Amino acid sequence: MARPRSKHVTVRAIAAEAGVSIATVSRVVNGQAQVTPETQDRVRRAAERLGAAAAGPRGAGPGAVYVRCPYVLSDYFGVIVTSIADTLALHGRDLVLGAGESAQGAHVLAALPQDRGIVGAVLILPPEPGGELQELRATGFPFVVVDPRTPPPRDIASVSAANFAGARSATAHLTALGHRRIGIIGGPREWLASQSRLAGHTSALADSGTLPAAELRRSVEPTAEHGYRAAHELFDLPERPTALVAFNDKVAVGILHAAHERGLRVPADLSVVGFDDSDLSRSTLPTLTTVRQPLEEMGRLAVSLLTRILEGHTVDTLHIELATHLVPRDSTGPASTLA
Repeated sequence: MARPRSKHVTVRAIAAEAGVSIATVSRVVNGQAQVTPETQDRVRRAAERLGAAAAGPRGAGPGAVYVRCPYVLSDYFGVIVTSIADTLALHGRDLVLGAGESAQGAHVLAALPQDRGIVGAVLILPPEPGGELQELRATGFPFVVVDPRTPPPRDIASVSAANFAGARSATAHLTALGHRRIGIIGGPREWLASQSRLAGHTSALADSGTLPAAELRRSVEPTAEHGYRAAHELFDLPERPTALVAFNDKVAVGILHAAHERGLRVPADLSVVGFDDSDLSRSTLPTLTTVRQPLEEMGRLAVSLLTRILEGHTVDTLHIELATHLVPRDSTGPASTLA
């Protein structure tokens, strides 16, 4: 589908042209009354000179919602995007989708406030740095972040899963089965989800009286191939882990393949826990113990938050975490005494 026009006129540029603050430009864009008519006129004339469309606030009128998901729309991202599309349809909103890995390098955020056909946006795991999100927020353009990559600023609406609690429940499940040498194959270190899950994993280990071992930790891209390679590295340790916690179900599938190649029986020799509760988790042999993320609800709630913002309602709770829960299946069992 079409992407927004790429006219890169920023709030910072308008503020510099008009000789006012970024906050003042934001207030003019939002139609807030505390800006004098003279200042409003100066900001609008500066915007016109720079080619921007600062024609006043966006409201609940007609217009499409831009959904940015610069990733392959597979199980995880596909579920969220489908939920967003279905919910927007219920609200009578059209969707403009920017998706696929090729979209990761596209600079689209600065163009969104200028596109009068776009009334708001949902940004899924946005790769842009926090500064760009803050600049977009300063324009008054309405948007919601789903699964933020880094900690979102206080005034940016976001929806995510309870990653800390989910990871903690996964590791606590393993310690209850007698596992103490538990490895974790997490996602990229800089991701907020990776950091939160590592903290949850560490918390559960501490509850069992176990110190986390750095040698049992790997950070990878969340794919089956990377999970496979990391699992082999951990199996090569002088004392291999008796259980592995994966960043997602894809990584867990890679672990299962590596275990099969090493002749390790799951769960008799090795327990494995995934994260997401995707279709993959029910298709493996053995079926995968995993942590369920409410992906559809994340998409629905993002649209609900955006709709409230568009309609001018006060949104007090800007950062929302939805509950996760452990789904025990056949890939986990008591710790092997022979590991």
